Amino acid sequence: MQIPRFAFEKFPGSEPILTTQMKSVGEAMALGRTFQESFQKAVRSLETGFAGWGCGPIKELDWDWEKIKYSLRVPNPDRIHAIYAAFKKGMRVEDIHEISFIDKWFLTELKELVDVEQFLVSRSLDQLSKDDLYQVKRRGFSDKQIAFATSSSESDVRSRRLALGVTPTYKRVDTCAAEFEANTPYMYSSYEYECESAPTNRKKVLILGGGPNRIGQGIEFDYCCCHASFALREAGFETIMMNSNPETVSTDYDTSDRLYFEPLTVEDVSNVLDLERPDGIIVQFGGQTPLKLALPIQQYIEENKMVSASGTGNVKIWGTSPDSIDAAEDRKRFNAILEELGIEQPKGGIARSESDALAIASEIGYPVVVRPSYVLGGRAMEIVYNDEKLIKYLATAVQVDPERPVLVDKYLIDAVEIDIDALADSAGNVVIGGIMEHIEQAGIHSGDSACSLPTRTVSAQCLEVIRSWTTKLAKRLNVCGLMNCQYAISTSGEVFLLEANPRASRTVPFVSKAIGHPLAKYASLVMSGVSLAELGFTQEVVPKHISVKEAVLPFEKFQGCDILLGPEMRSTGEVMGIDYEFSGAFAKAQIAAGQKLPSNGTVFLSLNDLTKRHLAEIGRGFRNLGFNIIATSGTAKVLQLEGIPVEPVLKIHEGRPNARDMLENDQIQVMVITSSGDALDSKDGLQLRRLALAYKIPIITTVDGARATMDAIKSLEKNKSVKILALQDYFQTADASPDLQAAPQTTP
Repeated sequence: MQIPRFAFEKFPGSEPILTTQMKSVGEAMALGRTFQESFQKAVRSLETGFAGWGCGPIKELDWDWEKIKYSLRVPNPDRIHAIYAAFKKGMRVEDIHEISFIDKWFLTELKELVDVEQFLVSRSLDQLSKDDLYQVKRRGFSDKQIAFATSSSESDVRSRRLALGVTPTYKRVDTCAAEFEANTPYMYSSYEYECESAPTNRKKVLILGGGPNRIGQGIEFDYCCCHASFALREAGFETIMMNSNPETVSTDYDTSDRLYFEPLTVEDVSNVLDLERPDGIIVQFGGQTPLKLALPIQQYIEENKMVSASGTGNVKIWGTSPDSIDAAEDRKRFNAILEELGIEQPKGGIARSESDALAIASEIGYPVVVRPSYVLGGRAMEIVYNDEKLIKYLATAVQVDPERPVLVDKYLIDAVEIDIDALADSAGNVVIGGIMEHIEQAGIHSGDSACSLPTRTVSAQCLEVIRSWTTKLAKRLNVCGLMNCQYAISTSGEVFLLEANPRASRTVPFVSKAIGHPLAKYASLVMSGVSLAELGFTQEVVPKHISVKEAVLPFEKFQGCDILLGPEMRSTGEVMGIDYEFSGAFAKAQIAAGQKLPSNGTVFLSLNDLTKRHLAEIGRGFRNLGFNIIATSGTAKVLQLEGIPVEPVLKIHEGRPNARDMLENDQIQVMVITSSGDALDSKDGLQLRRLALAYKIPIITTVDGARATMDAIKSLEKNKSVKILALQDYFQTADASPDLQAAPQTTP
């Protein structure tokens, strides 16, 4: 069964209504022996906070009848939970069918799951017999769901289930359709009596994938998982992949020696560990999904003293220890480590109440960046400029309590943001993989910002600090494998660490292609015990060419949402441009992202007060390229004072003809708008930005993006054509240092 994953919460203003236009950002797949089993497994595979369908806290249960009926009538991402609420409130299959037009067969199957839940609720865990548990598990109920229904804990349910001998068996999907014996079948769990898995006693490693694609965790982690499988298979290990995403290469039947198509939960991973008992488990490559499982998995294998099937030792999590991963995630522990190492970070604090947050903001001064302590893809992260906005954020964006503290940090205006990937082995050797400079200023999520490798404007002194701090931090956290750090460099040249992630980052595929070294493959071998010296990768590669990564954003799919970039990630993909000059590389990246850069015409400028000091530079730049300039009144006055020819244009609310009319009449070819964030911009500015998107007019919302765009237009005009080289042509062994000539030159 396939089930889509949506991300409407990332696009405020867009209606969560499903139509003929695709709006999902990923999907999960589940296999079972019955519809009910595969359906429940698919729901928990989505990783949206549900352990299955029902048997858990469901917000729809608090809805009134009209709201439930609306959700049943109008297709939306949460309609399946509205069906559950409707059944719980007493609606019949026929009633729901009449409103939703969902086939009665499916509704009857779902109604039976609600009846099973009622059976569970009426009994204690001790009252459930072996046959009861088999019947419940065959309908896809997870241990967590059973625990919720019987008012017990998940570990209690597992213990009871195992004591009664209720364990999953694994069935095979024959990839050769029984025509001849399949060498690469894949497995899925069910609760029957014959297991078809036939695990081996070879040395093997279990690689945990990333689950369904979503904003913040996408195909880049699948890339890392696949490279791990390829490298370790070559090194003589049996590779076992566990993932629930049908869109990925990692779930192709021939990527690994064995594939388990299963949800990525503690229960399901523990079941596979009991069966396979691999020598190693890799949690570094699948993003936050396996990282969140690292500590409970570590606890499980220690409690059970699990010996590997090969007989060479105990089952272990390879690479950076779960404790070190937790130390980087836990704000208090991480702050203590940074203080010990003398690494600076922006001033801030942890708020457990509204008064805490206001006090911290008052002490460090606005603007501040606020976010939940554990986030993925910048979820619920925001830049706040005053007390009123902070109170509103705390009330609407996150729930503030001691269990979910909020981080309040100083926002560094006009700072340059840096991403760095590093690789460390078990002996404590650290090599910098690549240092990337974001083109957009700090405050734009790293996943949405274009970036350049090597850096362009960062001083050698700042780069040395960044390299030194990254190396010290990798050693202190005992990193074995990959680590990503993000830094901000203030306008005065001060360096601050923003965050550190002792795992593979979304930048790994980009860096690997930019430097010509497969970092994910190296990291896999390092985790298996190979040293960086043995790999021949002992020093940072600074290529002679420039690589630019650009984000691809799905705003066209989400009508009504603003296209402004901020701390919350919204991109669903990325492209890459390579050239020997930054301007050429950036131009290629824009073309690859579908952006049509005009060579002449009219540019519309509207900059907020914070960015008006850059107006003269931007205005002269576009004039020198042959563009005419039109601007709103405030922006036009600044340009006129600088002696730059400009035609003033009315804002939408000021009358007509205005900028909207000019857009509709094809009189504007490029737009540069930096938002003021006020109520007027939320109305007029939003209209302009959405209209530019509809007419496919390039729209730039940052000063640095405007500079880079001018460079790209200039490059395209100068060269008249885009020179194309094969990726391999950028990497010549003669250009490499002696140390690196022996390193594998395979292009990822």
